[in-house]
Amino acid sequence: MSGSELAARVREALTVDAEAFQERAEAEAEELIEEVYDGTFDNSQAIIGLEQELYAVDDRTDALRRVPRQLLDRIGFEKELGLHNAEIQTSPVPLSRYGLEAQEAELQAHVDAAETAVGRENIQLVADGMWTVPPNGETATDYLCDSIEADGIRIATNMSDAVRYHTMANTDYPSGLRIDAPHVTLEADTVMPESLITSIQPHYQVPHAPDLPEHFTYALRVAGPLAALGANSPFFPPEMYDDVPAGQILADAWMENRITVFEDVLNPQTGDGDPKVCFPPDFDTVEDAIQDIAGDRTIVPMDVPDGQRFDDRFRHLRHKHGSYWRWVRPVFDGASRSAANARIEFRPLAAQPTIRDAVAFQALFAGLMESLPRREHPVRNLDWQTAKANFYAAVCDGLQAEFTWLTADASETGAVDEIYGEIFEYARDGLELRGLSTEEARRYIRPLRERVDRRTTPARWKHELVERQVERGVPLTEAIWGMQARYVEKQTETLVEGTFADWLEG
Repeated sequence: MSGSELAARVREALTVDAEAFQERAEAEAEELIEEVYDGTFDNSQAIIGLEQELYAVDDRTDALRRVPRQLLDRIGFEKELGLHNAEIQTSPVPLSRYGLEAQEAELQAHVDAAETAVGRENIQLVADGMWTVPPNGETATDYLCDSIEADGIRIATNMSDAVRYHTMANTDYPSGLRIDAPHVTLEADTVMPESLITSIQPHYQVPHAPDLPEHFTYALRVAGPLAALGANSPFFPPEMYDDVPAGQILADAWMENRITVFEDVLNPQTGDGDPKVCFPPDFDTVEDAIQDIAGDRTIVPMDVPDGQRFDDRFRHLRHKHGSYWRWVRPVFDGASRSAANARIEFRPLAAQPTIRDAVAFQALFAGLMESLPRREHPVRNLDWQTAKANFYAAVCDGLQAEFTWLTADASETGAVDEIYGEIFEYARDGLELRGLSTEEARRYIRPLRERVDRRTTPARWKHELVERQVERGVPLTEAIWGMQARYVEKQTETLVEGTFADWLEG
């Protein structure tokens, strides 16, 4: 699509009547609530799914690469925000031994085939929380901030041609369009800086839709510990750092910068409006959850054409949901009445070093969603503000964060081994409730238990590698890029079949 064609479509989107759009969304929300209470969104069992994002690099230099759109179509991956991004979603399956095996095998099959195909173009796909090496001959800042004005419309040069992405920079919604992290400040004209970050997103469909708030409450209580366990983005591209000593950058580094990038780019700056990317509230009822989506401010209202899907009855609400950016969020959709589902998308997790690590998080989260409500674990009574504090402590310090947890006997603890010991045991219990044997359940959990036992997440592995090099006198830029080369090298050997724990051997 040419720049002028894209600009014309953006301009057309900007003419949509926002008030009429909101009225339709609110009416659809009421209809959706009726369907939920009528049982339309119930399932006979728990269903799981997973979104996996990757980015492309040059297989000789590790520099970021743009993926030709035709190539992306051929390998069966979806477009994401940046031209360097790719995404795949697994097919929803029952939570069971066979379902988890199917999730792992599907990802392995698609990623392995994609790696072969892109390899012919000297491209490698990388699963990582944040890229640090810009395209050859470009700076990270230029790549993220480059834009043009076409017929009065601001267009990001390196962004996919999805109209809604470009419309965000041309509305009156006061997105921050900036990054403000320790020793990093970036100002942009579009949402393109969000393309720094890459994630995985486990999905869990609740069997009985009205029970979603109870599961959601538990999901918020485990969000901090799980985000810490998956931390994988401690460094920005090195040229983005201020001119301060490397030791200071290392001392002040956050373990999960992916969180702050998403929040800074898309949220209004302080005082300009309510944040859209945030730790969400608890919901007392499923009706509260639906109405929270309906009441969320829409950045890009659009004329959404009717279609043949069942959930096209709620198409304006579904469109609103596309910018309902909560770190844990409820979803109500389905291509057909029989496929209609209520699910929880767990969004705080950075992309992981291997497929097995990603599926381990999927199994861990799903197991917790099965066991914690059924066993009525007291952690649901952990104060919401404390759960939020746990989450942002994880962002800063990873496994070294100070957490507060309520144990099975309702006593308060901050001991890492006790907290994760319970998390792993209840996840194992939940998987066994879905028919897995004890050993099968432990197989999925083991790679994550290793992280706790060694107090080493991917972020900590990166940080320690860079720190050792800086202590030997290596400039920070070379140390970060050297770490990235080592990460890509290790992943080449383990992405499809190994685990991050394999990186820690020897």
